[in-house]
Amino acid sequence: MKKILFWIAAPVVVIVTGIVLFGTEPIGRWQFWISVLGGVLVLWLAKPWLQKRWTLWAGVWVSVILLWIALSGLQLGAFLVALKQANYWWLIPGIAVYFVGVWVRAWRWHYLLKPIKNIPTKTVFPVTVIGYMGNNIYPARAGEVLRAVILKRREQVPISASLATIIVERIFDGVVMLGFVFINLSELATLTGSSGFVGSIQSLALWGSLAFFGALAVFLVAAMFPARTSAIGQWFIDRLVPARFREQTSGIMHKFLDGLAALRSPWSILMVFFTTVLIWLFETAKYWFIMHAFNFSVSFFALMLMNGIVNLATTLPSAPGYIGTFDAPGIAVLMAYGVPQAIATGYTLVLHAALWFPITALGAYYLAREGIQWTDSLRQEAREG
Repeated sequence: MKKILFWIAAPVVVIVTGIVLFGTEPIGRWQFWISVLGGVLVLWLAKPWLQKRWTLWAGVWVSVILLWIALSGLQLGAFLVALKQANYWWLIPGIAVYFVGVWVRAWRWHYLLKPIKNIPTKTVFPVTVIGYMGNNIYPARAGEVLRAVILKRREQVPISASLATIIVERIFDGVVMLGFVFINLSELATLTGSSGFVGSIQSLALWGSLAFFGALAVFLVAAMFPARTSAIGQWFIDRLVPARFREQTSGIMHKFLDGLAALRSPWSILMVFFTTVLIWLFETAKYWFIMHAFNFSVSFFALMLMNGIVNLATTLPSAPGYIGTFDAPGIAVLMAYGVPQAIATGYTLVLHAALWFPITALGAYYLAREGIQWTDSLRQEAREG
C-alpha cells in the first residue's frame, strides 16, 4: 500500500517541481522533461521519509491537485494587488467573533460530557482549542484524539467516552453544514452553469445528507436503547474479535455508549442542535467581517453557502491545515457569484490564514502549558481507550 501511494505521489511532485521552476503557464517539451527529472530527484532523495508517512502524503496529493485546479489561470499581479489593497483591520472583529464561537463549542462539549462528568466550560475550553491546533498541524484530524487523551489525563474521562461525544459533535456539525447548503439550494441552482466545483454540490449534498442523517439516526438509537445496543455489540465482539481482546473491546464499547448519554432526551438533542447552529453562524460572521477587507460584496446567505461547502469539503483527506480542500471550493463558490478570481483567491487565502493562525497559536500555548507532545506513547494511550 505504501509503495502504491508513493508512486501515486510521483506525478504530484513532478507538477509541483514544474510550477516552482516555470510557473503555471503552458510549458514546452524540454521544460516538461526538466520537471520530470527534477521530480524524480526529489522523490529519490525523499523516498525513505515519504514511505514512512504515506498517510500524510496521500492527503498532500489531494491538496496539491485541488490547489492546481483552483489557481489555474490566476493572474498573479491582480492577486497581489487584491492583497495589497485589503483593509486588514477587519480581521480583528472577525477573529474576535470566531473565538466567541469556539467558546460556544466548548460549552457544547461540556453539555455532552455532563452525563459522564460535569466539567466547567472554562476547563473544557483550552482542551477544545488544543484539539483545533492538533487538527491544523497533524494529519487525519489527530486533534480529536489529542483532546480526548488530554481530557482523560486532566479529568479521568475515558477516551472512548470522550471520542463518542466528539463524533456526536461532528455529526451535528455535518447536519448543520448541509442545512446551510440546502437553505441556498434554489440560488445554487442558478449558479451551476459556470461554477466548476459548485455544479456538483447538489448531488454531493444529497449523498452527504444520507451519510450524516444515517449516522445521526444510528447514534440516537444507540443512545436511547443502550442495553439492546450493548447486547448486539457484544454478539459481534464474541464472534469477530479474538478471545484475548474481547474484554478490552467490550469495555471500550460500554464506555463509548456512556458517551452518548446526552442524546437520551429530546431536550438535550435540541440544545446540541441549537448550539451547533449558533457556532456556525458565528463562524459565518467571521467570513462576513473579513469580506469587508476586500473589494467585493455578497450576501450573508452566500457566505453561509460557502461556509457549508468548504467545511464539508474539509472532511476529505488533505495535507494538515485543510490546504486545498478549504481553498479550492471557497474560491469556486465566490467565482460562481461573480467575484473575480484574484479577489476570490486573496479573500479565501486570508480567511483561511485567519482561521488557522490564531487558534493554532493559542492551542500551541495551551499544549505547552500541559507539557504534552504527540508521541508514540500518546498514540498507544489513545488506542487503549
